[in-house]
Amino acid sequence: MKKIDASSVSFKNINKIAIPAIFAGIAEPLISLTDMAIIGNIKDHSVEALAAAGIVGSFLSAIIWILAQTKTAISAKVSQYLGANRLHAVKTLIPQTIAINLMLSLLIYGITAPLAELIFKAYNANGLILEYSVNYYQIRAIGFPLTLLTFTIFGVFRGLQNTSWAMKCSLSGAAINICLDYLLVYGVKGFIPAMGLEGAAYASLTAQAVMLIMALYYFFKKTPFHLKVSKKINPELKPLLIMAGNLFLRTLSLNIAIMLANAYATDYGDNYIAAQSILMNIWLFFSFFIDGYANAGNAIGGKLLGAKDYTNLWNLSKKISKYAVIIAIILAIICLGLYTNIGLLFNKDEAVLALYGSIFWLLLLMQPVNAIAFMFDGIFKGLGEAKYLRNLLLVATFLGFTPTLLIGDYFGLKLYAIWIAFFVWMLIRSIGLVIKFRRKYLQKEV
Repeated sequence: MKKIDASSVSFKNINKIAIPAIFAGIAEPLISLTDMAIIGNIKDHSVEALAAAGIVGSFLSAIIWILAQTKTAISAKVSQYLGANRLHAVKTLIPQTIAINLMLSLLIYGITAPLAELIFKAYNANGLILEYSVNYYQIRAIGFPLTLLTFTIFGVFRGLQNTSWAMKCSLSGAAINICLDYLLVYGVKGFIPAMGLEGAAYASLTAQAVMLIMALYYFFKKTPFHLKVSKKINPELKPLLIMAGNLFLRTLSLNIAIMLANAYATDYGDNYIAAQSILMNIWLFFSFFIDGYANAGNAIGGKLLGAKDYTNLWNLSKKISKYAVIIAIILAIICLGLYTNIGLLFNKDEAVLALYGSIFWLLLLMQPVNAIAFMFDGIFKGLGEAKYLRNLLLVATFLGFTPTLLIGDYFGLKLYAIWIAFFVWMLIRSIGLVIKFRRKYLQKEV
């Protein structure tokens, strides 16, 4: 066993990876939250536009999360080979993975863009909400290849134990998106016509392009890798694709839960899906914020596994758990104090705000549980435990979330049914991950 210096799991080293990862991670939900806040305050049909943005955002997140699992797989491989001092063995793996992602993203765009109306009808969208959803999606979907390529490169950065490059790219993209949102959604009298929801879509697309350009700059200037695709298949490509496939199924089951939640909320009425859109985007913001420590666990955990340093791996899990829970509690307390003001950022409709306000406390209560689940999820990805993550999500979604949602819906709980189901879902995930980690890795600690 190769012992890595204990400083690798020190507070300083963990935060060196986690803090930039937090800023990189929250940039994506920050883009969505900005879209929601600006769209929710347009002059005409703000509730319908907000609902459409929420539905499309949910579907886009589902597709991107599912297809971007090669980001996690490539991060795990790079970090493990870094720990074993054998980075040269994965040099041809990087361009082969990126090429596969590019082809896959173009295929998904070619399939979903023409079928947008059918897709959003499945979310129970109709009328003006359906019209808005289709138009918004067909612009945003152009960014599929840009986003997936960017995420794959971010995975390489994280595997190299560097999340600051991704942070710079993401924050730049978020800043551009926010500025363009104001200019394109509301317009500038005499210069730029107000484009409404379509303006937000173009703003996001531009931000995605800027992020990819910056990611490519850091990739070529700062890493030992290249983009020349070798004809000889890297021996790690098959294991990587198997891992990505398991994570694909895991993320698919995750997004089935989110899709069911939005479909039920849409069926309850326009105000319900508008409130659900606000709640879901805030929840995702929290998730990506806490996920910074999960990213640190992913990068450092993979490196420690590559070095077979199980003592520091166990210490890593304890330290990151503590940090993630503290962050979650602080976030919950801050948001509790800003309960009403947060809702007003997104919409002024009293019915929407009343629904949001009745559920928000439950979302805050979930945060410490979420922190444990996300943190161990990140470590397990770095360890290559994709099969277990897949099975656990299947159990949590189909034996936890779905039955709870159906029972709650039967008793007329509506949004309460959705968020109680999410709470059960997260409890199953966090408990399952903690038990598995203790059983498998605690016994290897020396």
